[in-house]
Amino acid sequence: MSAEELAALMSFATAMSFTPGPNTTLSTALGANLGLRRALPFIVAVPAGWTLLMLLCGLGLAALVLAAPALRLAVKFGGIAYLVWLAWKLTGVRRLGEADPAQLAVGFWQGVGLQFLNIKAWMLALALAAGWVTSAGSLPSTNPGERLAIVCVVMVGFAFTSNFAYALVGSLLRSWLARGRRLVVFNRVMAAVLLATALWLLAA
Repeated sequence: MSAEELAALMSFATAMSFTPGPNTTLSTALGANLGLRRALPFIVAVPAGWTLLMLLCGLGLAALVLAAPALRLAVKFGGIAYLVWLAWKLTGVRRLGEADPAQLAVGFWQGVGLQFLNIKAWMLALALAAGWVTSAGSLPSTNPGERLAIVCVVMVGFAFTSNFAYALVGSLLRSWLARGRRLVVFNRVMAAVLLATALWLLAA
């Protein structure tokens, strides 16, 4: 992979990883409700699940999804349903310490599975598979396996860093959120963001 391609990959990864989405929203909410340490399983699950998704896309799943409209719809509506359910669960948490990973259903394995219902993760994986794995500039790549490995390493770093940063911000707000109804308002805002994401996916 050339220096120009790597620089473009870094820029793309930054834009996609640090902009708000289902993962970063949940990381923030978990950090605020549970603290940074208890949010770590989900933070680690995001790069683990996304890497698995990226590997499968690089090995041919991307072509299958693009060729099967029914499969694309199943991923889309499965993701929408999961976001709505998570938003509903989040609105029920009213006090710090009341939430737990089982209640919010975003522990490690749930976080890994969420990547397969996350349309943003699919869009990212499909774009990377087409733009950096199977092609080199405007030509077909001669080393797709090596390029897939580079993409996965880069994206693991960005996925972990972005979600850790969002969870850290959430955890730093814990003492402020503990006063009055601030946590209720915060959780409802986070739930609204998840619902807005679901509505955007529905219209896409």
